[in-house]
Amino acid sequence: MELYLEGKKLRVDPTQALGKGGEADVFDLGDGRVLKVFKQPEHPDYDNLPHEQAAARARIDEHQRKLPAFPKPLPARVISPQTLATDKKGKTVLGYAMRKLEGAEPLRRFGEPAFRRAGVPSSRVAELFQGLHRSLSALHGSGVVVGDFNDLNILVTGNDAWLIDADSFQFGPYLASVFTEKFLDPLRLGSAQGLMPSRPASTDSDWYAFAVALMQGLLCVGPYGGIHRPKPPSPKATPTARVLQRLTVFHPDVQYPKPATPFAVLPDDLLHCLHRVFVEDARGVFPLPLLDSLRFTVCASCGVEHARASCPTCRPSATVTATPVTTVRGQVVATRLFSTEGVILHARAEDGTLRWLFHADGAYRREDGSAVLQGTLDPSLQWALQDAVTLVGKGGEFAILAPGQRPERLGVDAPDQRPAFAANARHRYWAHGGALFRDGALGPERLGEVLAGQTRLFVGPRFGLGFHRAGSLRGAFVFDAVRPGLKDGLALPWPSGRLVDAEAVFDGPHCWLFLAEETGGRTVHHCVVVGSDGTVKASTQTEAGDGSWLGSLRGKCAAGEALFAATDAGLVRVELRQGQLVVVREFPDTEPFVDADSRLFLTRNGLTVVRRQDITALRMS
Repeated sequence: MELYLEGKKLRVDPTQALGKGGEADVFDLGDGRVLKVFKQPEHPDYDNLPHEQAAARARIDEHQRKLPAFPKPLPARVISPQTLATDKKGKTVLGYAMRKLEGAEPLRRFGEPAFRRAGVPSSRVAELFQGLHRSLSALHGSGVVVGDFNDLNILVTGNDAWLIDADSFQFGPYLASVFTEKFLDPLRLGSAQGLMPSRPASTDSDWYAFAVALMQGLLCVGPYGGIHRPKPPSPKATPTARVLQRLTVFHPDVQYPKPATPFAVLPDDLLHCLHRVFVEDARGVFPLPLLDSLRFTVCASCGVEHARASCPTCRPSATVTATPVTTVRGQVVATRLFSTEGVILHARAEDGTLRWLFHADGAYRREDGSAVLQGTLDPSLQWALQDAVTLVGKGGEFAILAPGQRPERLGVDAPDQRPAFAANARHRYWAHGGALFRDGALGPERLGEVLAGQTRLFVGPRFGLGFHRAGSLRGAFVFDAVRPGLKDGLALPWPSGRLVDAEAVFDGPHCWLFLAEETGGRTVHHCVVVGSDGTVKASTQTEAGDGSWLGSLRGKCAAGEALFAATDAGLVRVELRQGQLVVVREFPDTEPFVDADSRLFLTRNGLTVVRRQDITALRMS
């Protein structure tokens, strides 16, 4: 496809891809702007999806009229089209150029418990939403409705929140046709039983979505999070039924997610407002004074951050390291191995030994308490551990911190702001400038070529896996942990929507790859089991947050052809059987010791659970 911008022919370089959505690909132009290119019906992401192909045709047809008529000027924190990209004749709109935001994170990350505990205080979240409130009010004053207001269409730089994907905004005769289920106002639904809007978006539906994002940002749970657990014989409601019946997290039959922040940290007037919106269907402009009056403080006794007159969850101080405490519950013996007043950020098992990194007393520390890096918490830092060596990355660089040695710094690719490096007990691996490297006795060893700037990387004890999705390109490869070379061309069952997260765990000849995609207004989680030879052994998918073993992306531990998964209801064992992933056993007695945000590892102490402030070994009979 030929593209022209400002009368000049453009060559779209896949290595400059910045993002992939359900409707378009985004590329860096290298001049402070990015180019958004609409996916044509023949795009590989739409292969064998006739409904999506038809929707693309209709969408592109409307863009021919809508984008030339786009309203100007819009509020400062709105990233709107600057220059249209067309075909050679200048008659067909194929995309547009817009301002680039450097180092931006999607607002969704600010509602993730792991990201928040890595150094994002609630006061910063509140400030983000104060500014976002003013931007949304100004946008409505311009006669524009966002329509698909959601936490992936808002990017954060510093303490500023920016509205993006302006081409989907609603104005004049152009109605918003896309939506995200989690942010869809139930009052837009018709008489049908599905979550399909029958009424157009409005300023009220934008403010409803704003309230959803605010609740997710402050509490790490949305209005329909948690698990519906009614008393027998009442049946469990489906996700759709919960919305239609307003069975929110405020309902007594809904189990509040363990990783979420407790309601009680927010002031009563804000909680009452959220209740009125989600349970009583109150609509209108969200009251800005409720945000402007928020004052968060950290309890000096227990460390809980709250916005009330006094700490709602005060408890005695924990010690930095605790003598192991053993608890027996049914068939489970739990032994606490470590606890801290700080926060545990990263862990890995290495030959049966657990190694971890935590932050306390103004420093990042290893499991023996030694400081490897001084400083306050920074959520943009990425970590890997290898014996006593600590790897830390940020942006296009990572550093090797070895005891008694000067730090070694290396360049690294950073797709989606995530430096592409990993380590196992033998080697360190990283992607940089179109190649995959491994450390060697005489310096870096080149293992093979990868797509520059776009490769995500995971490694286990025996082999590693990498993949990329950029523009119309998609590919994956495996590589041996010791021998040189890589095997590419893997035929993975790729999601067609926007990839929002990825994780992997290894054991023996298997990699369990977990992918999260945004598609059709929903977040879907995928699990793909890949062998060390690159063959796909099994795959499955489910909707995010459904309470199953795949409802959360992390909290998994591989054991050969089995997988242990942490849920709020306890551990689940999944096995690979004849090309299927089957739940073979549940361990309800583990429920007090795990949650959906726990990290699991197999160690000499048994199955070891790493949570925010403690590490516990479990033995199950």
